[in-house]
Amino acid sequence: MMTPMTAVWRKYRLVGSHVVGRAFSTNNRRIVDLRSDTVTQPTAAMLHAATQATTGDDVMGEDPTVTALEHHAAELFGKERALYVPTGTMANMCAILSHCHYNKSAEMIIGSKSHINLYEGGGYANLAGVSCKQIPEDENAIFSMDDIRDSYFSDNDDHYAKSTLICLENTQNMLGGVALPASYISSIGKMAQERDMKVHIDGARIMNAAVALNTSPSDLCEGADSISICLSKGLGAPMGSILVGETEFIRLARRARKRLGGGMRQVGVIASMGMHALTNNVDRMADDHSRAQRIASELKNAGFFLPRDGQVDTNIVFFALPDNSKLMKEELPAKMFEKYGVKIAGGYSKGGRMFRLVTHMDVDDEGVDATIEGIISLCIP
Repeated sequence: MMTPMTAVWRKYRLVGSHVVGRAFSTNNRRIVDLRSDTVTQPTAAMLHAATQATTGDDVMGEDPTVTALEHHAAELFGKERALYVPTGTMANMCAILSHCHYNKSAEMIIGSKSHINLYEGGGYANLAGVSCKQIPEDENAIFSMDDIRDSYFSDNDDHYAKSTLICLENTQNMLGGVALPASYISSIGKMAQERDMKVHIDGARIMNAAVALNTSPSDLCEGADSISICLSKGLGAPMGSILVGETEFIRLARRARKRLGGGMRQVGVIASMGMHALTNNVDRMADDHSRAQRIASELKNAGFFLPRDGQVDTNIVFFALPDNSKLMKEELPAKMFEKYGVKIAGGYSKGGRMFRLVTHMDVDDEGVDATIEGIISLCIP
């Protein structure tokens, strides 16, 4: 007799090392999903790790698998402590709440194109009560030091909120996965320290940056006070993020996590997959970068517009259609899926002209070939 759970599992099957469910259409056509690196399926090894995980109540600090993951992440980034949270947005919010805990008139300096500014629901304002000063990034995701100096306010004037925190993003998503080097992070850290400010890195794709720059996470982030690391993007885990920093910072971040509803119980089942991702899926990111760079090169040579003259550091490619394209920008996503089984995301900056492609562990060379062929064939006369 088929149980309800058996019926559910029959929808899925193991293909190689991955669980594949809805990844194939009814005609058994292969689907290539380049909308984000969050769409990856957990590997068989991750699922096995989950079944073997030792668990406890993490709110009470008693889940040994979570504790092991936090210790590993703290050591990897050269920081004192770490905290496991459900999402990257929560990790950033915990960081903001922690850094600004003792300053109720706090202001932070962030990039106008940063994820915290654009895609996290304005949480810094409506949840943390922190105002922000947005400053522009150049095409390499670099702030002008003069812009930072001009945005800084101390608390010696009643008119101003006190500048408390500088937030960086590495890699920078909306600028095409740009990797910020350690020298720049250190220079920002030095400026912040001189002004009694802290530096937080939204490091959703920080491991991509470390691989691209051929450096260790600890060396890359030495100039920062805290870093959030997403486990469910290029690393391939199904969920979870880590926040690292000094002991007192993490103590306050843990309190913030509780207020935000992020306290979890026997979460070692999920944390075990994050540990597997962080210890097994870092070096292979170089393959994702190589594939993204190949897509960028082929599109640039075919006449498409790419930011930074086609330079791609990591796994994100932005492009726009040429003026003589056979398709309108609104038509391309549907046509790519219909004819080539490739999912892409459009409607980004430059007045909605830009498309974004993100390579990841579930995209291979064959998928890249189909993507390049489809975009060029559909658009170039």
